[in-house]
Amino acid sequence: MSGETHRHFHEQLSQVTVRLLTMSGEAEANLGLAVEALLERNADKAQRVIEGDRAIDAMEVEIEEHCIHLLALQQPMARDLRTLTSALKIANDLERVGDHAVNIAQSAHRLTQSRPITPEPEIVEMARLARAMLSNALEAFIRGDAEAGRAVCRADDKVDALHRSVFRILITHMMEDPQMITAGMELFLVSRNLERVADLATNIGEDVVFLVEGKSIKHHAEDRGDSRS
Repeated sequence: MSGETHRHFHEQLSQVTVRLLTMSGEAEANLGLAVEALLERNADKAQRVIEGDRAIDAMEVEIEEHCIHLLALQQPMARDLRTLTSALKIANDLERVGDHAVNIAQSAHRLTQSRPITPEPEIVEMARLARAMLSNALEAFIRGDAEAGRAVCRADDKVDALHRSVFRILITHMMEDPQMITAGMELFLVSRNLERVADLATNIGEDVVFLVEGKSIKHHAEDRGDSRS
């Protein structure tokens, strides 16, 4: 690229980053609202989450089109290429976070129609951790901080442990009180969706490491000494 072309390319790349930040904020806000709907038995908030997902979907399409345009016209190399491919993957992961927020909102809506039940504290903690992981993963991407990306990946173990604990607790409750089976299954779905959000944040953390170091740490590749460039 010429100097002017390179400058223009990086300006457009910065625009992609800004849109990713906006999309991340929307996805995180929708997730938080879905959890509020669950805890407050608030059907209106649940509906707002469902309706808000359209904006997140539209952002994914916009970012994807922008990235493909830059890839086709500029043919970037090395880190610039990794940045664009990572942005494409992150946009897809954020869209899926939005989908999981909708799933939680739908469970919250169904639970408003059943007898009151207090979600397990483990679910509340899962929600807090998943949102923090998502925020930290995007911050790591913006800063180009591979170690922060690895920290997000390590945090996933806590969410997985909480998810297993929720499963055991809910099974015990449902065995003791069969009338709780329907509500218990909804809460398990909420826990499962939060666990998936943490997995998606982990994906972003892995993408940050690849972006900065050109190294794959997916599926414990780092432990095996595998890499890609």
